[in-house]
Amino acid sequence: MKILLATRNPGKIREISSILDQLDIEVVSFSDFPDDPPEVVEDGDSFVRNAAKKALTAARWAEMPALADDSGLVVPALGGEPGVRSSRYAGDEGNMEANINLLLGKMAHLPETERLAYFICVLVLAAPDGRTWQASGRVDGLIAFQRRGEGGFGYDPVFFYLPADMTFAQMGLTEKNKVSHRYRALRDFTGKWPGIEKELGKAE
Repeated sequence: MKILLATRNPGKIREISSILDQLDIEVVSFSDFPDDPPEVVEDGDSFVRNAAKKALTAARWAEMPALADDSGLVVPALGGEPGVRSSRYAGDEGNMEANINLLLGKMAHLPETERLAYFICVLVLAAPDGRTWQASGRVDGLIAFQRRGEGGFGYDPVFFYLPADMTFAQMGLTEKNKVSHRYRALRDFTGKWPGIEKELGKAE
């Protein structure tokens, strides 16, 4: 079965594709289509709503099942920020340098005991007829006092994962994939896949 990954983010494409390799799924992305997909405004008030909106838009546009995620960083001490605004926390979409600077600035006065944070990922698979299925995953950690590491993407340089004693940006892709929120969401998804695949084969 062929599934469209509804994202332009090369980091997400690599990470998701590497995990879905175990399933009998042919993964394609927007770069495999000659035309640009419609823009989706992520204006939902939850990760589920944003992921569903992206997946449904992509599935109807490509006329094939589409998988989208909405993921972000949640810091309880900041009232849940950045949350659904993780990629545009400082204002500009995808300006992670500014996003991290804003986050570190807001947390500069907080001791380690108040720097708890977690990444959450919600996956939604949508069929062109409007049916959807969802999975989710979460990983807990701390916000570091400064950036560490050159790998990963997003908030990885400041997300300190205690069991590994390093940030996600200091971990290799394979190592990170074993513990990340996206990995856990994809494990949830792969566990549900046999039932989803059967449902996809049925008419609405």
